Amino acid sequence: MIDLRSDTLTRPTPAMRQAMASALVGDDVYGEDPTVNELEARTAELLGHEAGLFCPTGSMANMLGVWLHVRPGTEVLCDQQAHIARAEMGGHAVLHGVTMRTWHATSPTPGVADVADITDLMSIGTGPYLVETAAVEIENTHNFAGGTVQPIGHLRAVRQACQDAGVAMHLDGARLWNAHVATGVPMIDYGRLFDSVNVCYSKGLGAPVGSVLVSDAESIARARVQRKRLGGGMRQAGVLAAAALYALDHHVTRLADDHANARAFAEQLALRAPGVIDPESVPTNIVVLGTGERPAAGVMAAARERGVALSTVGASKVRAVTHLDVDAAGCREAGRVLGEILAS
Repeated sequence: MIDLRSDTLTRPTPAMRQAMASALVGDDVYGEDPTVNELEARTAELLGHEAGLFCPTGSMANMLGVWLHVRPGTEVLCDQQAHIARAEMGGHAVLHGVTMRTWHATSPTPGVADVADITDLMSIGTGPYLVETAAVEIENTHNFAGGTVQPIGHLRAVRQACQDAGVAMHLDGARLWNAHVATGVPMIDYGRLFDSVNVCYSKGLGAPVGSVLVSDAESIARARVQRKRLGGGMRQAGVLAAAALYALDHHVTRLADDHANARAFAEQLALRAPGVIDPESVPTNIVVLGTGERPAAGVMAAARERGVALSTVGASKVRAVTHLDVDAAGCREAGRVLGEILAS
């Protein structure tokens, strides 16, 4: 099976497993796991923040990041296709009492909103009449928009608008590594624009578990307490942090291979089903495409019968995500298969 359902499917490499086996560990709830402490410090420094917090999942890191800024009864603004709105099981509302409103990006680039789309939604100083906007959340790269990279100039403009309004910013940077590799923009240039950032190690970087939330030291101290309250206090978590550290040292630059493989997948697809996708529109490792009048579930089932696993992101959209466990030949073959299905 050529499995392109997600880059979360990556398995630890032998060298990563060795790093995990030899990790120095302690009790992280007591702050005594040296490997976790190293991962948190390195990630925070990389993103230009004071402190970090190792979380078991990106969803928990996002929930904590939004919680830092949004009190119950206030709201966070985000894209209507944002992971925090679609794929975190309503946790922000259920667990933290967070109200969420969304914008529909009108920019020609999928998933990139005009600054006006964001500021028009803000509700500031409205007294007892409207829900007060406390934070804006941005996703980079944007998963359901097809791995779109948020341009750094655009992010700076959004930051200025939020500062002018007194609104905090949280970055879901689960795949920020992909944006960095695709554009060459340093991680710190992205990170400094936000009050809190979540980066994931268990997607394209190939670690089995874990994300790190970064912010100022006081905020991370608060988030550490809330992480424990949510059941996220881990003990000898250094075995997991060691995998993330290995990924940080060895798997970042190789993301360019995943980007090239996604483009090759799209090229093979376009050859066999012209008009379905423009390979030039694939910026990173995610390909999202429409299935026309055919239900996405049926296309996905047909592809699986021919040895290609995809995911659906809507009734008429499928998604393929390249990663280190599928090589270039496999990605080209998957594109050929899907193209033949869509052309039939």
